[in-house]
Amino acid sequence: MLTQASAAELAARLKAREVSAVEVLEAHLERIDRHDPDLGAFLYVDREAAYRDARRCQEALDRREGGPLTGVPVAHKDNLSTAGSPTTCASRILEGFVPPYDATVVERARSHGLVSVGKTNLDEFAMGTSCENSAFQVTRNPWDPDCSPGGSSGGSAVAVAAEMCPVALGSDTGGSVRMPAALCGIVGYKPSYGRVSRYGLIAFASSLDQVGTFGRTVEDAALAAEAVSGHDPRDSTSAILPPVSSQGVKSGTLKGTRFGLPEEMFSEAVEPDVRECLERAVESLVKEGAEVKRLSLPSTSLGVSTYYLIAPAEASSNLARFDGVRFGPTVGGDGHAGNSARTRGTLFGHEVKLRIMVGTYALSAGYYDAYYLKAQQARALMVAEFDQAFQDVDVLVSPTSPTVAFRLGALRDDPLALKLLDRCTVPANLGGYPSLSLPCGFARNLPVGLCLTGPVNRDEDLLRTAHAVERALPWGYRRPPMP
Repeated sequence: MLTQASAAELAARLKAREVSAVEVLEAHLERIDRHDPDLGAFLYVDREAAYRDARRCQEALDRREGGPLTGVPVAHKDNLSTAGSPTTCASRILEGFVPPYDATVVERARSHGLVSVGKTNLDEFAMGTSCENSAFQVTRNPWDPDCSPGGSSGGSAVAVAAEMCPVALGSDTGGSVRMPAALCGIVGYKPSYGRVSRYGLIAFASSLDQVGTFGRTVEDAALAAEAVSGHDPRDSTSAILPPVSSQGVKSGTLKGTRFGLPEEMFSEAVEPDVRECLERAVESLVKEGAEVKRLSLPSTSLGVSTYYLIAPAEASSNLARFDGVRFGPTVGGDGHAGNSARTRGTLFGHEVKLRIMVGTYALSAGYYDAYYLKAQQARALMVAEFDQAFQDVDVLVSPTSPTVAFRLGALRDDPLALKLLDRCTVPANLGGYPSLSLPCGFARNLPVGLCLTGPVNRDEDLLRTAHAVERALPWGYRRPPMP
């Protein structure tokens, strides 16, 4: 079936003209029609534009032109600006908003021949770990529809896991690509900070946000990253570096590769069967010739509290622009201040308002030094520890999530427990490190993700290692139990 093929396999069949871009698109649209009503991955599907792009790609293929992914379907998280189609961040405050321009990653995906099928659901403004905080719908895990797919890029992860598209884009501020990838049993890759443009990504926390890619294989995630990455002068934080290269991604070896296992990330906070699954995976890496060193990164115990001061502080500033005047609908009030207060109070969801209040408090006079400054000091300490660790090891290994997919609503009344799920993923964002989650087995018939993190701007090395790990763990990927 076309929908079960990887992006690389589809691209090869398209180039060989065994199948047309329109046939590939139709197969995936049929899959969306069949399963998305139950899973809720998509907020918007633009069939007309998708068919137009597919026909354009086929013309290029007929001319023997096109890139490595020409004609392959892709989905975009709905916090990426798309000219001419809605971009809501899953928030009522942007309901009906249509941007006048494309995000750089959307523009580059199209220029590389990827065919956009639509926009995917997320936690409102990417603030959440369960994909339950969307103002419009809840997204469900294809492995168990009563369970969360993880967040905040849950829609993109489900779209790939349920074979509604072979690759998708998301954003990762504290683990929002890697966490749902782990809970849905696919690959999620967050490049180094600055390797992918943030222009047109609606900002949540500017020093942490990074566009990432989903695929069912490491090769697919790397190919998608290669298509959308590279320097962008429209983003002042963009690194002056070439695109992330997928060349040689299959050439990695585990023999002699040094893996570091931080003891703080294998603590009792990790569910026993998840930890056992990770330990079995590590044993397999050792059998392939990898070297494993157990080490300590004490500052990671401060990671979640540090993240949940810095990210809300930046969010409180970034989201100030949504005042009911320039974007989206307005809820009338008394004068400009009244309009703004009623619009924000009515149309922002609970979690967004909570984080704006926390961030504003942390930045306010009299509390800045006590909270925000200390959080930045803890961040610097953590980065120093990680950089020191990378003197002795090539890659850090950890669980992506301390649990398998949890039941929808189970943590709704325990927001602290929900935030603590990010304990293994936030350090990569605080330090700007490249990090990737790939399937490493199952616990209670639900996928378990293994997280690999490497030094800044060593993305190609990380991808090669991840591909070698994927080869060593052939039982890692399975299809979800759905027709």
